[in-house]
Amino acid sequence: MASNSKKAVVLLSGGLDSFTSAGYARAAGFELYGLTIDYGQRHQAELEAAAKIAQYLAIKEHKIIKLDLRAFGGSALTSDQEVPKDTETSDIPVTYVPARNTIMLSLALGWAEVLGSFDIFIGANSVDYSGYPDCRGEFIAAFESLANLATKAGVEGAGHFRIQAPLLNLTKAQIISSGLEMGLDYSISHSCYDPDELGRSCGHCDSCRIRLKGFADAGAVDPAIYQ
Repeated sequence: MASNSKKAVVLLSGGLDSFTSAGYARAAGFELYGLTIDYGQRHQAELEAAAKIAQYLAIKEHKIIKLDLRAFGGSALTSDQEVPKDTETSDIPVTYVPARNTIMLSLALGWAEVLGSFDIFIGANSVDYSGYPDCRGEFIAAFESLANLATKAGVEGAGHFRIQAPLLNLTKAQIISSGLEMGLDYSISHSCYDPDELGRSCGHCDSCRIRLKGFADAGAVDPAIYQ
């Protein structure tokens, strides 16, 4: 496994944030390897969006791995529990998928070690977000520490794994503005938790509302198709 510092594994959900994070990686000159997890989410729209994004960014290799978290449930995204609409809560919402980012980063880490890559990009954000605990800076730092303790490459000193979260401390408007400056076509991204059978966004779930406000605050028009 020869090291190549210009390779990066990018987690692609199909959403706006992972798209922008991958855009940052591309702008930094990395050769991109995209990883998407089919975790049993409520719809295929975001998987289709991830494939479009991978093609748009000319990603070197894009893997879609099936790992059905519906076997555990525990989230409105991995069960038949209703997705909340037009609600505000100070609690961690029911759309939180238990340990999702831990699982996804672990898979990305495994592939990165095989590729000889030491950079993993994730679109985690802790400003305009739903309050998920695995989107915080403390989590990113802890996982980076784990990555360097738990791998052959880390222990033998072949390199230092970096979990790169370039959007972590940006507002949604800042994320969108930076993406537009990079020329990203957000019409191919998908953010909605509960789209209809045509893949149109609901406009009322937490993810849609954050996205819509972000575009409004950025003074831009959201190109997503809404019901």
